[in-house]
Amino acid sequence: MEKIKVVELFAGVGGFRLGLEGTPEQRKSYHENYNTIWFNQWEPATKTQHAHQVYVNRFGNDVVNSEFTNIDVANVIDKVPVHDLLVGGFPCQDYSVARNLSASAGLEGKKGVLWWSIYKILKKQGKKAPKYLLLENVDRLLSSPASRRGRDFAIILSSLSELGYSVEWRVINAADYGMPQRRRRIFIIGYRQGSNIFNKLNRKINPLKWLEEEGVVQQSFPAKVLSQINMIEINPDPVVVSNTFNLTKPKKSPFANSGIMINGTAYTAIVKPIYIGKTITLNDIIIKDLNEISDEFFISKTDLDRWAYLKGAKNEPRKGANGYEFIYKEGAVAFPDPLDKPSRTIITSEGGSSPSRFKHVIQTPKGLRRLTPIELERLCMFPDNHTKGHSDTKRAFFMGNALVVGVIDGLGRALIKVHESS
Repeated sequence: MEKIKVVELFAGVGGFRLGLEGTPEQRKSYHENYNTIWFNQWEPATKTQHAHQVYVNRFGNDVVNSEFTNIDVANVIDKVPVHDLLVGGFPCQDYSVARNLSASAGLEGKKGVLWWSIYKILKKQGKKAPKYLLLENVDRLLSSPASRRGRDFAIILSSLSELGYSVEWRVINAADYGMPQRRRRIFIIGYRQGSNIFNKLNRKINPLKWLEEEGVVQQSFPAKVLSQINMIEINPDPVVVSNTFNLTKPKKSPFANSGIMINGTAYTAIVKPIYIGKTITLNDIIIKDLNEISDEFFISKTDLDRWAYLKGAKNEPRKGANGYEFIYKEGAVAFPDPLDKPSRTIITSEGGSSPSRFKHVIQTPKGLRRLTPIELERLCMFPDNHTKGHSDTKRAFFMGNALVVGVIDGLGRALIKVHESS
């Protein structure tokens, strides 16, 4: 078949491209269906575009209009070439799991508004808009904002319906399918009217069959429907959705962890992963030869108490900035991290030597240590030293923002399979 032309937005250090195309060596054998023709990576308020540098160093800058790819995508919408598949992990800071949901600004936040860059690209291209979309975000998008849970996701569904797309979504935890990191993300796949998969999905609407048998996600990430399938009408006008969605039960999102939207009607249900196979653990990816580990990654005895305190459970009086006294409570985090399981989620503050509740710490014969950049890359299923050339802290930041490449690999293969069989 003719290669699917890909545009990658909010590209980071190229996780989508790795998942779809593989490394140059892998591409020779089985990643032959996708060809990235344009990408965009821009980190606001950052003078040096480090992630863009990594992307270019690893993949080259041999793409259409490459001179525009390190500028905010909102300023280059007219430069995006015609393509078949648009992919991207659109910025998720406003829904981040590292923040309290009640403080989330949702689509009204500075990053949330970048969803509209995707919308404007699709609208601008009109009848030439891509047949398929593959988008990623934190799973909290399904229940954002706190004041009207689910509204933001409903706005996205409404926007895509208006543009002629049917949509499939699933929350996938990479570790549920044998991958080395417990990273839970929502993946949104859009099928434009007239495309092979749109026609198949709309030919005979059977939500249960699609979710459990025929769907793209199901082909690589099998799951069982556990709940009743609920039907939600999505108004085709995003403004109406913004003003009226979920006014009656604002504290509970109507969207479950999987679903489809066809002709403005969403069908959603809770699904449970089905996986039988090998699980990659933290022990499988760590560097065993301690001579390869720099001393800076080992925890000094003087810092050990601070590490233990931050990792431990707390039930203690505290005082707020306004003088209000309260009891602060939180549970313990494993210290050190267990080696016989997939790792916890990497976050952007993983790098640096300062004690932290969230950084990974493992036990070694030489003592406790943090994870190296190569090990963090492996947890995201990137090639070793993919981000080499930047500081350890910056490399950890890249992986905190990255996705697990194996998930994109699976979804990319499934998309081809269903496309060709439709």
